[in-house]
Amino acid sequence: MRFRILGSTQVVLADGREIPVGGPRLRALLALLLLDAGRVVPAERLIDNLYGEHPPRGAANALQSQVSRLRQAVPAEHAPVEFHPTGYRLAVDPADIDAYRFERLAEAGRRALAGGDWARAAAELRAALELWRGPALADVVDVAGAPAQAARLDELRLAAVDDRIEADLAVGASAALVPELRELVVAHPLRERSRGQLMRALSALGRPAEALAEFEAARRTLAEELGVGPSPELAAIHLAVLRGADRPAERAAAEAALPSQLTTFVGREEELKRVGELLGERRLVTLTGPGGAGKTRLAIEAAGRSDGEVRFVELAGLAHGSDVPQAVLSALGLRDAGLRGGGLRDAGLRAPAEPGRQPTDRLVEALAERRLLLVLDNCEHVVADAARLAARLLGACPALRVLATSREPLGLAGEALCPMSGLTLPPPDASALDADDYAAVSLFAQRAADVAPDFSVTPTNAELVLRICRTLDGLPLAIELAAARLRALSVAEVAAHLDDRFRLLSMSSRAASPRHRTLRAVVEWSWDLLDETERTLARRLTVFAGGATLEAAGRVSEMPSAEFVDALTGLVDKSFVELTGGRYRMLETVRAFCAERLAEAGEAERLRRAHTAYFLELAWTASNHLRRAEQLHWLRRLDAERDNLHAALRRATAAGDAPEAAGLVAALSFYWWLRGMRGEGARLAADVLDVLGAEAPPGLGEEFALCVYNASLAGGGHLPSLGTQGSVIRSLDRPPRQPFLLYLSGISTGPPPGGAEDVEELMRELRRLVGPDTWINALGAMGHGSAQMWGGQSDRAGVAFSTALDGFRSTGDRWGSMITLGALGELAAWRGDPEAAGEHMNQAMGLAEELGSAVDQADMLRTRGEISLRAGDLTAARDDFAGALLLAQGSGAPEFVSAARLGLAQVARLSGDLAETRRLCEAALAGGLTGWYVGEATRSEIILLLQQITEEEKAGAASGPGAPPSVDGA
Repeated sequence: MRFRILGSTQVVLADGREIPVGGPRLRALLALLLLDAGRVVPAERLIDNLYGEHPPRGAANALQSQVSRLRQAVPAEHAPVEFHPTGYRLAVDPADIDAYRFERLAEAGRRALAGGDWARAAAELRAALELWRGPALADVVDVAGAPAQAARLDELRLAAVDDRIEADLAVGASAALVPELRELVVAHPLRERSRGQLMRALSALGRPAEALAEFEAARRTLAEELGVGPSPELAAIHLAVLRGADRPAERAAAEAALPSQLTTFVGREEELKRVGELLGERRLVTLTGPGGAGKTRLAIEAAGRSDGEVRFVELAGLAHGSDVPQAVLSALGLRDAGLRGGGLRDAGLRAPAEPGRQPTDRLVEALAERRLLLVLDNCEHVVADAARLAARLLGACPALRVLATSREPLGLAGEALCPMSGLTLPPPDASALDADDYAAVSLFAQRAADVAPDFSVTPTNAELVLRICRTLDGLPLAIELAAARLRALSVAEVAAHLDDRFRLLSMSSRAASPRHRTLRAVVEWSWDLLDETERTLARRLTVFAGGATLEAAGRVSEMPSAEFVDALTGLVDKSFVELTGGRYRMLETVRAFCAERLAEAGEAERLRRAHTAYFLELAWTASNHLRRAEQLHWLRRLDAERDNLHAALRRATAAGDAPEAAGLVAALSFYWWLRGMRGEGARLAADVLDVLGAEAPPGLGEEFALCVYNASLAGGGHLPSLGTQGSVIRSLDRPPRQPFLLYLSGISTGPPPGGAEDVEELMRELRRLVGPDTWINALGAMGHGSAQMWGGQSDRAGVAFSTALDGFRSTGDRWGSMITLGALGELAAWRGDPEAAGEHMNQAMGLAEELGSAVDQADMLRTRGEISLRAGDLTAARDDFAGALLLAQGSGAPEFVSAARLGLAQVARLSGDLAETRRLCEAALAGGLTGWYVGEATRSEIILLLQQITEEEKAGAASGPGAPPSVDGA
């Protein structure tokens, strides 16, 4: 348990949950005890502080009552309030109180500062200052004694800020310090230490005139407010600026090649290796990527491993590109013009430049023969000027190398690019136990432990950590901001609030540059660098889910072709859009920001409709190709667009666009089946049925039927009845646009009640409707052959199956060929030809694996298991049924799950294990076998098997392990 008084008084459990303490007086009592944690506080002092000069009657009893209430609010196992003869003692470890931790860390920082360990001093002091949430004892200021304690703590805080700035100045972090120091000077105009630090920072940046102006302002303020002059320390700084002396802070700024880092470097091993190799081969290397990807940190780490002299130039703070040469001069410790005249030379001020002599000329002179790696950091907002300077220097200075970081390339000949994005993330199927082996999770765990020392990735929280890291695209800055929230929130609360990521991730280290203090600021910095056409395309691209092809982006964005190409190129160059595998995608954080801009522009609904129209057209086009030889190519294409297709379907459903939503269900039905996505397809179709209603709207009969069939695939729920397969076919006034409807209707309703004769009549009606459509006629022959086989007409069934196989093969459809080969395998087994059966099933399994259809692989395995069962090979049958069960469970196919369990039950019965047989049968019956003919047929077989084993149990008989299996027994 942690206690906080650096701000409002809080009690926080280890998981981040806050315990409510009570009203002002109870919080005041807790604060008074915390200020003397571990020591007895006299009751008289507590009474005086709580009630002032006029305590109520029975003040001792009132205090005892308050203590009792505090004990109820804060469990004794965490912070027992002990009674002593003279008062009360709060028995807690001072390390659990933020004020004590602050003082300990601040003192450690002060010692490190005195010892010259600047990096450690800055780290300790930053950790101390990050404990503050507001004014100390903010909610108990009216309690006697509290104002004095609060003032003491606030003074310590200011001293810690001064010490931290001193450490930063020592390592050369002057540019980032100037705005902070100006704020401190305004807030505390009489604090000479802050004023002196500001003067030193300005002087180190080559701005001595501003430093001297600050001294004059301090002198006036001290004279007017206190009637005194500047202290000897401030006067000494003034003199050093005038003389241009080799001050410690300036010397550190010139000598420190790279900024010191306060945190460990996580991940990026491959990128670090690549940058090192590129720097050995090329003279200009640019790290590109979106904001927050860690470009600066990688550049620092790579430069630190480089041989020779290194200089680091921070460009983010520059207001104009013309300041780039001066920033490089300052980083090199050079003046930008020759200095003449003793007074000016002594003052360290810049004289007017010689006619025609520019800062770049001085840089060329200084670097002409110097072997140096120049790191130009954050070039994106001054990219043109940075590129011009780099080109000039590289052309004139043969020993110079440049490592740049930018959200877009410099665009120079010979430039080697190293694109960066998020840290590595575990793949979707990775074990949660191995999650912290990946850089994104490791970074989250390390930064979380910085603010919550007890935190670690465990099997309990691993899935939540993975969700956070994946939602944030593995972006280092976003992950660090999320981890920082564990100071006050639990992992579950952080994960739950990621939908509002810009509000959640709105705090960071106070030392960070303004553009890196919040996630929104990171994206806004990049957004501001876009031109208007790029912004238009950026916001319109947010309608895509999972990225877009060039064609899709161009069609949906509704921009003129030339403008579109230029804008897309600009977005890729500026790391606003990534190009991966031929697809353009935005990081989810960028996408969320741009989606807000789309809504503000009033374009969201128009772009949604354009997106839906495009993907509805694509789905129908793909549906036709899925029945042809090119079906594998189109399966992969639909896989790539799955997120877009389902997003379009969900949006159309939510908007009540019935024709578009139902059309997408119809077009995707065959794809869902082939990819084993029956569960997800069923849920999407059920949502569309809520829009369509209980009956088919005019003109949507086929789409309505497909929604019903797909929704029923999940095996539950009350759905409209469509009648027999014959009634569905006869309801069509044209060939079905989605022929897979015929297959779904057949396995849903079963064969006509009249047997093979009715099947033949139905096939004649179907042929009259569809004409010479080879695929549909092959499917009809397949159905006809199945009816003949069920009727015992094996020869006629074989002819029908052969006709079907020829038809499917002529169209190039692997799926149709597969199911027909499976039927031929069953027929061969019935005929007592295990060799032919095995050959047919091996071909069918090969096609199922080629298609990657999990549902059909489960069906083929089940069929092969039944063939092995008939042949008496119980081991092979058990293996096939077990494999079918796993595949069917993963695909959301309840009738195949039950059929696989039925097969395992038959194996168990033939092995003599009636108890296992019953268990498997009962599990199979609980698998959702409702509403489908195939499911009802499986249910009937299960019930029959249960009846058989019941009779055997009653008779005390069981088939022994050696009993030969038979068709009847199986």
